[in-house]
Amino acid sequence: MSVKRPWKIYAIHHSHTDIGYTERQEKIQQYHVNFIRQVLHILRESKSGRRPEWQGFKWVCETFWPIETFLKQATEQEKIEFAEGVRQGDIGLSGTYLNMTELIGKELFQSMIARVSDYGQSIQIPVTSAMTADINGFSWGYGQVLLDAGIQNLSTCIHTHHGMFPCWKKQQPFWWEMPSGDRLLTWSGEHYVFGNDLGLVPGMGGKYTIKDEFDMSQGADFEIAEHRIERYIDRLVQDGYAFDFFPAMFSGLPTDNNPPNAAAIEFIQQWNEKHGERIVIQMATLDDFFAEVRDHAVQHPEDIPVYRGDWPDWWTDGVGSTPKHVQVFREAQRVYQKVRRLDPNYDIISPEAIKEMEYQLTMFAEHTWGYHSSISEPWNPFVQELGLRKEAFAANASTAAHRALYEILEAKGDALLAPGRPMKFKICNPYSYVQEDHAHLILEGWYYEQIKEGFEVRDFNTGEVLPSQLRLAHRGVIVTIPVMLEPQEEKVLHIVAVKPTIKTAYMNDYVASDRVLDLDVTHEVKDFHVTSTYAETPFVRIEWKKGEGITSWKDKQTGQELLRADRNHHAFTPVYDVTPATKVVEMTEVRRLMGRNRKGPDAIVSTGKLTSAEIVGQGKLYSMIQLTYEVSGCEHYSLFLTVYADRPRVDVAVRMHKESVWKPENLYISLPFGGALTTTAQDLWVDKMDALTRLRKDQLPGSLADYTAVGEGAAYISKEQGVVIAMPDTPLIQLGSLEHKYRLLNGDARLEQDPAHLYAWVMNNYWETNFAATLGGFYEFRYYITWGEKFNSPEASFNMCRGMNAGILAWRQF
Repeated sequence: MSVKRPWKIYAIHHSHTDIGYTERQEKIQQYHVNFIRQVLHILRESKSGRRPEWQGFKWVCETFWPIETFLKQATEQEKIEFAEGVRQGDIGLSGTYLNMTELIGKELFQSMIARVSDYGQSIQIPVTSAMTADINGFSWGYGQVLLDAGIQNLSTCIHTHHGMFPCWKKQQPFWWEMPSGDRLLTWSGEHYVFGNDLGLVPGMGGKYTIKDEFDMSQGADFEIAEHRIERYIDRLVQDGYAFDFFPAMFSGLPTDNNPPNAAAIEFIQQWNEKHGERIVIQMATLDDFFAEVRDHAVQHPEDIPVYRGDWPDWWTDGVGSTPKHVQVFREAQRVYQKVRRLDPNYDIISPEAIKEMEYQLTMFAEHTWGYHSSISEPWNPFVQELGLRKEAFAANASTAAHRALYEILEAKGDALLAPGRPMKFKICNPYSYVQEDHAHLILEGWYYEQIKEGFEVRDFNTGEVLPSQLRLAHRGVIVTIPVMLEPQEEKVLHIVAVKPTIKTAYMNDYVASDRVLDLDVTHEVKDFHVTSTYAETPFVRIEWKKGEGITSWKDKQTGQELLRADRNHHAFTPVYDVTPATKVVEMTEVRRLMGRNRKGPDAIVSTGKLTSAEIVGQGKLYSMIQLTYEVSGCEHYSLFLTVYADRPRVDVAVRMHKESVWKPENLYISLPFGGALTTTAQDLWVDKMDALTRLRKDQLPGSLADYTAVGEGAAYISKEQGVVIAMPDTPLIQLGSLEHKYRLLNGDARLEQDPAHLYAWVMNNYWETNFAATLGGFYEFRYYITWGEKFNSPEASFNMCRGMNAGILAWRQF
């Protein structure tokens, strides 16, 4: 007769890395370096025999960022001691650089994870396990990057404040299957201070994750720990828990960014002496814990299900709290990608410069948005200082990326500012896919005198004259041409002044002698026409109505309406809501009570109303129309539509002056496309760290179904055609209802009746702690829309999406 083995608690001691929430970033960095030194001291004392009660102490480095900093500052002896601690299993490595938001792209994430794995290889210890804390979801591509780096196990500590765990339950292992079919063993666990609340560190527990009758003013003592651990195990048994072990992450002090605490091993020894026959506690690394999980998987594979799909992050909405700096970051990350392709062998830009660029990008994409009292005391100089520091990472990344790009272009012959510089340009596609777009050739203002009477854009090598259009701008003169570039293709273009052909009069000149065009003569001008009520090209007819907005977007090639008939709001109409709060104390409390909603039940909603339409530019290649709206929360809101004569494409620039509002607020932009596809099977696709994903289909069960962050944009795709919506500036999209209500999780059958209306969720300030309190300021957010038969696959759609967001790279030539 076999004897039932005791329950085992894997006590995983770590310090949650949260940069800028509790202190200045450099102070946090200093703390974490010192924490490693404290760990080395504890191990030194225990192994020497001076503190035998500390034997068995183990520590897990939650992220690699502190290790990287430590190794730069450590003595040679400290480096040796640290590496030996890892080899002996006393110090555990985690395959995470920092706890990241979904802003980080695949290429950047791969480079940062390589820093972790490279260090492991340097000390002959492969990094095979990773943990995260305070992250409530991961892009589908995130898991693939981990697997590609040799990381086989992932442990998560979901924080259910305004969030929730997936798969309908926590303390749950599952095989997370990637698009490739590879599987990552994942443990969806409790909060990262759950072990503290259980009582693993005497006096350092509380009631954050466990609500019971105990007075916790002095923390958890041994007796409280006995009650809580017993009750927790009883609850697991009642819930049908399939295992006789579980992990409990804990911290040395009841705060983020906390030190090691040797009192934990003393408590564990005391516990095991008294209760070890029934419940044994073991300090452990991630590898220790996952060895147990994998052994169970071999013996009882039925206990670990397989789930395939994306894992949307509940806290990804933080990207809407700093929209201006997210926009700067996203452009900097695109420039970083160009730099890596233009100089793959570091012939021009040093590896050190690339690493610094990556560091600045990663520090902005890390999950901390600001100081913890940003909402309750937004005037506090410390709040403002840390907010600016966070935002500075985006600015620094932009500076580093553009500096590198300009150095590369100079090495490639960029003609810098000088008298007599010719109007010659090189255009380039550094990507692995075809770019079909418009190149914008920018000239200084004084060149206008040379070409204002007429010009041509010629291919310098073939002499071919390309279609073109000139526009005056504050930067000078912008000449736009349509181009198609194969992967890595370059072309040289030359702008040449030509004398215009002068005609005495036009027989069909509908611009009258008063110089006003107000006749609808589209029967005469069939190809390309714009008025104050509609725009028409060979590919599209867009109509708008005063008081309503854009009411029709018709594909002229098929005759189908591209806007959904069941839409709640017209195309690019703003929807603004604000939740009332009058007293200072209410500013935080009304936000806390929102739960999984992002607004209060009494939120006041305003839908934008179109007040005016104006033609601001016309030409043979494109025309521009400005539509101006009235909407609460904005002093100004307008759309600049650019419609093209040569292809099915419309560019929309949303320009606004956002008022400063302290109360919790949201601003959405309606994107009700996919109308023509509703008669056939269609899916809404997005890219999640380059993993192409069907929302609400390729997702974990029980995961967030309302919103997500995307890489490049979204696309409605059927077998016949697709509509592509590129979003270079605003990665957050909303699908769930804009109303305050009980939220549905993915897999709930009731979602089949949910219409899943698409919105760009461009900004919010609803979080009660560390979001920016005000969103006031001037913004321009860009959207590029294209459609047609060639976008009937996600691969074609998102190559186009990436290409439109990246734009055609162009520089001057002598």
